[in-house]
Amino acid sequence: MPTTAADRPRRGRGARRPSPPTGDERRAAILETAERLLGERPLRDISIDDLARGAGISRPTFYFYFGSKDEVLLTLLEGVVAEADQGVMEGFEQLAAEDCDPAHWWRRALTAVYTAFGTRRAVTIAVAEAYAAGGEVRARWEQFIQRWVELTALAITAERERGAAPDGLPAHELAVMLNAMNERVMLGTFGGFGSGVIALDESTAVESILTVWLDVIYRGRKAG
Repeated sequence: MPTTAADRPRRGRGARRPSPPTGDERRAAILETAERLLGERPLRDISIDDLARGAGISRPTFYFYFGSKDEVLLTLLEGVVAEADQGVMEGFEQLAAEDCDPAHWWRRALTAVYTAFGTRRAVTIAVAEAYAAGGEVRARWEQFIQRWVELTALAITAERERGAAPDGLPAHELAVMLNAMNERVMLGTFGGFGSGVIALDESTAVESILTVWLDVIYRGRKAG
């Protein structure tokens, strides 16, 4: 039986309409849509209209928050790196403590990186694909790697100065090689390099990488 206007529930005078999404909520919706779609197909197959539609906004509104798809990907990447950095930096100062267990700290740092990129696999793979094309994504990724190299070199130097690790190759050169290995194996393991040739079992990847880092940095000395 059809209802009349009198039969329909009336909105109370004091009732308020739902608030429209805030700018932060719209921006977050774009990022959430992008990460969801990256789990289904490559960035090149995702359009601005796809992102806008998924976020419940118009195409012009999208450009108010992001200038391009690459800018969306960069923002997602920065979020993953921030997650990794938090775990790395929380333990960085502990490495110089007298009672520090070096193996524990290095494990914590490597686990933080692998966990951040492993749990955000769609972003990791998209970044690897975008890296091959060059541009801002490659430049930003190389900045992140450079920072991790510098942190590693500082840690190696600190370990040598306190007598825990022996002298050897310059700390920066060693840090470059270790991080290059870590990057390549991590991306291979998580599917960023599609062949899977350079990949490890995810359940043992961190321990395998850790073994190499400790052997190279401490060269047979007890590292905890």
